[in-house]
Amino acid sequence: MRTRICELFGIEHPVVLGGMAGATGSDLAAAVSKAGGLGILGCAGLAAGRIAAVAREMRDRTRKPWGMNLLLFRADEEAIAAVLGAEPPVFSTAWPWPEQDLEPLFSRARAAGSKVVHMAATVAEARRAARAGADAIVAQGTEGGGHVGLMGTMAFVPQVVRAVAPVPVLAAGGIATGAGLAAALALGAEGALLGTRFLATPEAPVSAAHKQAILDSDGHDTLLTEIPDIANARVWPGAFSRVARNRLIEEWSGREGELRARRDEVGARMRRAAETGDRAYAPLFLGQDAGLVDSIEPAGEIVRRVVAEADEILRRLAAGGGA
Repeated sequence: MRTRICELFGIEHPVVLGGMAGATGSDLAAAVSKAGGLGILGCAGLAAGRIAAVAREMRDRTRKPWGMNLLLFRADEEAIAAVLGAEPPVFSTAWPWPEQDLEPLFSRARAAGSKVVHMAATVAEARRAARAGADAIVAQGTEGGGHVGLMGTMAFVPQVVRAVAPVPVLAAGGIATGAGLAAALALGAEGALLGTRFLATPEAPVSAAHKQAILDSDGHDTLLTEIPDIANARVWPGAFSRVARNRLIEEWSGREGELRARRDEVGARMRRAAETGDRAYAPLFLGQDAGLVDSIEPAGEIVRRVVAEADEILRRLAAGGGA
């Protein structure tokens, strides 16, 4: 299965690891890349020295293409310079402030030898990135875990495909299986970006409690909220967090004003819970597709199975059979 995304990034399969800050790492990204997909490291919040170190780790682990992601609303010049100085094959970006000029940044990345892929949660943002010179766009639907917008993947992806043509598009949000990849291709995307599915792997650097929360979830227990971001004293440009409902969320839903006044206290408790694996008070970022995840599996096996399942589904459909 080869698409324009494969040609663009020099990969074998149109499957990409979401560059989730704090939830990726060289073990996970390298495993995805070695299996023929594109592993992306989430670099938001990392010091410049650590960014350089993880780039070296990736080059030690694989000769296959890989990428590094920055959240632009919180990326300072030091972080940008560190990522571009590492010369990743792919430079991945998301969530800029409206006033940020993307074109100079994308030009710097291309000058460093990187392909540029930008994640968007609105059609306007996708157009903005395409005009700025992005080589590919990720159309992220609200079903995904972590920070997302409000439009569903099924409606959003074809709108972005139409809006940015001929720039290739990756679909994201709620995709965890070969059926999801096949659907993404049917919607006009050239591949799929997966997040939650890759968290439930031995290589993912998240707690065992977080992984178990994914296995236990049927997707119906997730919701959109700003509670983790308020507690972390961090404003995102238009994003909501999709998390599992737990004591943290139930305790502060409807009390966001009070939470802002007590953010230091609650934020510290929340971060301790994340460090200790306390599922009751840690922010558990996971998507609605958690309902499709029922086992911890190596990332490479996931890449290969998703592609094989999608290929089989598309062959049956082409032959006139059902999916």
